[in-house]
Amino acid sequence: MNRQQQRDAVRAALAAGPRERGTVQQERAGFEAFGTARPLAPGVTAGEVTVAGRPAVRLQAGTSRTVLLYLHGGGYVVGSGRTGARLASALIARTGGTAYSLDYRLAPEHPFPAAADDALAAYRELLQTTAAEDVLVAGDSAGGGLAVTTLVAAREAGLPQPAAAAVFSPWTDLTLSGDSIRTRAAADPLFTAAALRWYADHFTPEPAAARAASPIFADLSGLAPLLVQVGSDELLLDDAVRLATRAAADDVEVTLEVGTGLPHVYQLNFGDLDDADDALDRAGTFLARKLPATAGASKIPAGRSGYAEAVTVLTNPA
Repeated sequence: MNRQQQRDAVRAALAAGPRERGTVQQERAGFEAFGTARPLAPGVTAGEVTVAGRPAVRLQAGTSRTVLLYLHGGGYVVGSGRTGARLASALIARTGGTAYSLDYRLAPEHPFPAAADDALAAYRELLQTTAAEDVLVAGDSAGGGLAVTTLVAAREAGLPQPAAAAVFSPWTDLTLSGDSIRTRAAADPLFTAAALRWYADHFTPEPAAARAASPIFADLSGLAPLLVQVGSDELLLDDAVRLATRAAADDVEVTLEVGTGLPHVYQLNFGDLDDADDALDRAGTFLARKLPATAGASKIPAGRSGYAEAVTVLTNPA
């Protein structure tokens, strides 16, 4: 299939899913089945460990000292370290080293700030055995927003920043004030505004908590270099664009990539979608270039194209 046919197939698969939310238990079961159905990146081994008292999936790709903390998506209500392992494996396969896909606590049993507390505790523990310059942070959707929240919390706690961070379709505004929630409603094959509200209400039942949990409203100064990737056909487009704008205004080195005609966390479809493979190649290169020269090098397969024609890239180098 050509690129457009691949995109159409991904959109059709997403659109075939239910648009209405079920019970929390039903949503968790469905997301777990979806998130663990496809294999990890080739050459990556996995095992179960504990990080800062929470379960995690440890993913190994070579002997580099690079360590990646990965935070899964799922609206803070569904998902696990296992569902995050696929994307984490794709990143660590490209940088080399070890990734930890964290199983942070979920709402409604554990509303904000439980997930943020778990992510910061995990980052703090990883720093006990790994220099910050060898640590990377990444996440998708809610986990992308949580990754940025973790960097802010680390700064506030006096901890050093990681070498870099990458976020895919990050959910950064739980107040749901982004214009794209309305303007991209017809284009998004996965989410509705009501679905986003369902997740937000479970994680942040109080309006003040919704704003506090949204890194779009935080002071981002002093954060690590940041890569933001998002599809143009998703409700959370503005969450990513405004995050990059805010980061640039706060003098953070930030790169924003908008994939034209692509849906939420399209990177999950690597192996079936050339746009996803290209995006992950660029993410791997971005992260690897921020690491010390001796820590690891990008392992992008030879012959890969640099930038897909469907991506608009905006940079703000510090």
